[in-house]
Amino acid sequence: MDKKRISFELLLLFSVFVIATCGLIYELVAGALASYLLGDSVKQFSFIIGVYLFSMGVGSYLAKFIHKNLLNVFVEIEILVGLVGGISSVVLFILFNTLQHFEPVLYLFVFLTGCLVGLEIPLLMNILKDKVAFKDLVSNVFAFDYIGALLASILFPLVLIPHLGIVRTPLFFGLINISIAIFLTFYLQKELKNSTFLKIRAIFSFIVLFILFIFSDKILAFSEEKLYGENIVYANNSPYQRIVLTRNNKDFRLYLNNNLQFSSADEYRYHEALVHPAMSTAKSISNVLVLGGGDGFAVREILKYKEVKHITLVDLDGEMTNFFRDNETMKQLNHGSLSNPKLKVINKDAYIWVKENKNKYDVVIIDFPDPSNYSLGKLYSVQFYKELERITTPDTIIVVQTTSPYFAPKSFWCIDKTINQIFPFTTAYHTYVPSFGEWGFCLASFAPVDNKIVRTIPNLRYYDYNFRQMSHFDKDMKADNLEVNRLDNQVLVRYFDEEWGKVQ
Repeated sequence: MDKKRISFELLLLFSVFVIATCGLIYELVAGALASYLLGDSVKQFSFIIGVYLFSMGVGSYLAKFIHKNLLNVFVEIEILVGLVGGISSVVLFILFNTLQHFEPVLYLFVFLTGCLVGLEIPLLMNILKDKVAFKDLVSNVFAFDYIGALLASILFPLVLIPHLGIVRTPLFFGLINISIAIFLTFYLQKELKNSTFLKIRAIFSFIVLFILFIFSDKILAFSEEKLYGENIVYANNSPYQRIVLTRNNKDFRLYLNNNLQFSSADEYRYHEALVHPAMSTAKSISNVLVLGGGDGFAVREILKYKEVKHITLVDLDGEMTNFFRDNETMKQLNHGSLSNPKLKVINKDAYIWVKENKNKYDVVIIDFPDPSNYSLGKLYSVQFYKELERITTPDTIIVVQTTSPYFAPKSFWCIDKTINQIFPFTTAYHTYVPSFGEWGFCLASFAPVDNKIVRTIPNLRYYDYNFRQMSHFDKDMKADNLEVNRLDNQVLVRYFDEEWGKVQ
């Protein structure tokens, strides 16, 4: 009898571990999904965590009103948690393009999941209160709860998102939730009332989730085709982002976490404007550094100069650089630049790499994504440009993509002002890219550039070396009284969120 009681207690404590792991996974999926679909990961994760914790508190409060059939209710909630949490991504992806007000549905799923998880632990403690001493009960329950949360937080970014993706991950953990419920209905069938009905519900729920899990790739492809309105020719989850390539006639478009990165119809305008002003005015271009730009388009432009001997490309995401190196269509677009013997590709965080690097470069091309969150905002900070200063010479020319001066003038000029804290001479300029609108860049150096052309490349498709015209800004593209972007304030992310939030 004692052994049976011990195994009963261990089984329920293991259920706490599963509840905590699955519950946190559902919360992390909701935050990642909100960031992917709505942008601004800091705000979305903050709101998701707040709503989830609040809803757990609501669930814990409601648990005190449940007095009868506690074990039955516990198993029923286990089934519901698995169903609601498991189908969350599938439903939200499908509804994103069909609902005018998507966010209330997102937070409803978060609230329901958190509320159900919040119900489970108080119920479990009430079930065990007559079988375990109170001090042991509390310490054991919370120990298993926190261990489960730790496991979930480690597995989510390192294993689950890269290998299962944002749709299959919650379905997989929903299956785990319901598997525990199925096991409980059989193992505790004598203690449960109407266990046959619970078994049927649990098994039916498992079958539903299992079918969705099998067809999850097709569901995701269907929802993303509705989202982008174009044929998806490639989609993959890297450890850092969702990579989607679409095709519309001859136009290929790359999306990272739902944000357009380029259109093959006009990317040449962007990349020629990014690369050639710096390359044509630098005293030497023997050794070039590219930070970001894993698509190889900036490298393609750099390789047009025969004087270039070495190019180092630092891009965080190996999935990106491998795709643009190996895919035949992408190789045609970037002219096979990522396989050129002059190029060395390093997949590492640019901030860390710059801090550790000791080589110096003649030209630095910085093509980071826009500063939409703090992890990207650090790459536009004074501290980053201070580290960058160490790997430059007095003659080095640096160019940075600096978002749109028309849609986000405060963000644009904040970056310019921040760069100017380290590099005494900065020249902002802009060009029109049909897919993006008016887009901006900033040249930086230790000596005046003065637009003195040292070398030119014939037959460029867009750039005509009329740099003076590109450095003229109309009144509606200017902003002043701006703060400098530092690691401790990340004001640029706030500017960016305010300005692009109005556009969207």
